[in-house]
Amino acid sequence: MRPGRTYLRLTTALLCALCALAPMPRLAARGTAVPAAAEAAAAPDAAAATTAAAASAPDAAAEAGSGERQLDVKNFVLDHVGDSYEWHITSFGDRHWNIPLPVIVRGTESGWHLFSSRRLHGGAEYEGFRIAADGPHAGKIVERLADGTDRRPLDLSLTKSAAGLLINSLVTVLVVLGTARWYRGRRRDAAAPRGFVGLFEMLVQSLMEDIIEPCIGANARRFAPYLLTVFCFIFLNNLMGLVPFFPGGANVTGNIAVALVLAAATFLVVNLFGTRAYWKEIFWPEVPAWLKVPLPIVPLIEFVGVFTKPFALMIRLFANIMAGHAVILSLTCVVFVTVKMGPAINGSMTGLSVLFIIFMNCLELLVAFLQAYVFTMLSAVFIGLAQEHGHEDGETETAERDKRE
Repeated sequence: MRPGRTYLRLTTALLCALCALAPMPRLAARGTAVPAAAEAAAAPDAAAATTAAAASAPDAAAEAGSGERQLDVKNFVLDHVGDSYEWHITSFGDRHWNIPLPVIVRGTESGWHLFSSRRLHGGAEYEGFRIAADGPHAGKIVERLADGTDRRPLDLSLTKSAAGLLINSLVTVLVVLGTARWYRGRRRDAAAPRGFVGLFEMLVQSLMEDIIEPCIGANARRFAPYLLTVFCFIFLNNLMGLVPFFPGGANVTGNIAVALVLAAATFLVVNLFGTRAYWKEIFWPEVPAWLKVPLPIVPLIEFVGVFTKPFALMIRLFANIMAGHAVILSLTCVVFVTVKMGPAINGSMTGLSVLFIIFMNCLELLVAFLQAYVFTMLSAVFIGLAQEHGHEDGETETAERDKRE
């Protein structure tokens, strides 16, 4: 099978699983009152957002001083790292520019509905559906039943996270297959590529030589397509999450469902392709018999470890990406929280906020690479542990490899 076709099938399967398990959005029309300048500064990436925030601090001070609006920092941060039924582009004063996304719901009594999320903007109700402003389903679409109660319908809407997932996945496929296209028809002794193709080749070669081959061993090339796909997907999504304008800004890898599916994919690869020696070490390890019977203490610990490994992958990726976005947005809020403290304090804190946000964005660029690298490295380690062989099998494999050489 051709490598490009294998890569495309792997990416398509992973993308379908991610879209199927994407969570419902937290917010689209919650009635959280925030300053108009804060809305302008609420771009997904706060680096560019804070520049607008600092420029409009006097207007925010006037609003806060008059007591018309108060900034709820908690909801402000959670709303902008959460999901939504529309893609916010920018704001000019009281005007908000959004890209509506398709709403696909199946009502309890009315069947399937397909319409634009613009119909539900501002808390409006359409065909019996609306976005709840509060309660247990706040920020999600609910259906008004005949008895006046609200109920969650089957919601398959294309939300911001799902749309960002599709866009970023398409970019990943185009980048990888576009780079692979350069090698078509070229001889092995041809000159090394330059520019972006050369950089990408250096990255892939580094991952192969530093992570995949040392961790997995003889079967490295068998699992390399999956591990390289995971790295490219996570790294590009992390970078796109830092871009403050469309089509960037979607918090994809900071979404617990996306991290869950990626961890589940590693879990399946590890356990479906695990060797006989790997399963023997789990259910009948080489420890004293009293640790295995009558109470299987060590086998139980090993079996729990089968599930804690992907759980650690999920939490590590989700927590680090989510924390980075939350810190940047929290620093943005400093501009508005300090408005009532006077022009001197507000101006100085605004300057400090901008400097800290620039620093955090530079740090997030490093984190974007590190999280993709660590996820790939740990996945390779787990796969390598599952590829271990017994003593006799190991000698046989070594003899066959020496014979081939």
